[in-house]
Amino acid sequence: MPDFPIIDSHVHLYDVDRLSYSWLASRPAINHSHFVPDYLAQCGETRVEKLVFAEVWIDAHLNLQEAEWVSEQAARYPVIQGMIAAAPLERGAGVEADLDVLAHHPTLRAIRRITELEADPAYCLRPDFIEGVRRLGERGLVCDICVFHFQLSAVVELVRLCPGTTFVLDHIGKPGIRAGLLDPWRDDMARLARLPNVTVKISGVVTEADHGAWTRQQLRPYLDHAIASFGFDRVLYGSDWPVVNLASSHAEWLDIVDDLVSGCSLEERRKLYRDNALRLYRL
Repeated sequence: MPDFPIIDSHVHLYDVDRLSYSWLASRPAINHSHFVPDYLAQCGETRVEKLVFAEVWIDAHLNLQEAEWVSEQAARYPVIQGMIAAAPLERGAGVEADLDVLAHHPTLRAIRRITELEADPAYCLRPDFIEGVRRLGERGLVCDICVFHFQLSAVVELVRLCPGTTFVLDHIGKPGIRAGLLDPWRDDMARLARLPNVTVKISGVVTEADHGAWTRQQLRPYLDHAIASFGFDRVLYGSDWPVVNLASSHAEWLDIVDDLVSGCSLEERRKLYRDNALRLYRL
């Protein structure tokens, strides 16, 4: 466990009685409301100084209502210092209407439009999507990207085409851990790391393995490669709570990451656990 306060850069909070998240129907273990006190109760002795809310793949027409709910929660629980909101980047210039509304929320720091389940693996390279991403850079907003490993080559091109936008790749690009696939994920991550405007989030890894049969040894080569490729100046820690509970727990995931970096310097560990998140998300 880190011996200093950390920043959790990827926390999902939601109220199923107020808003609708259709995908949760297939995840009964977490298909109930999750609030800040529930999160903090699972942190144990870990000192979480600040957290970044990550949009919860809410039903698309409710994205602005989700942001409003998050602002209400942030007013009640000041530990919420950043918001990664959902917005329809595929509308191109048309996304500005949503961004104008979202700009009124003081914790807004980033936008995420999940594309992992789009039938087209190069969905993020459609002209309007690229234009929407460029609009984020113009507003100083980070673009969080959530894709599967077989979509990474398109992400490399997206990042290259949008040099004015800062990107965060969630969940180390969701590698094919269940199938034991390292390539071409490994090569795509190395290519992505050569672009200076992208950082990788060390999160959501356990749930890409077999939920009931994963081992730490199985995860290690993926985590090692992500950190080696991007270096400690471009990695962020995230719990992905409560999704992490489908295969593990916040405490166990933190222990996995802490074991991974146990031989690293205090400066490197602080970058991973707090400094990079403070800088990227302007916390």
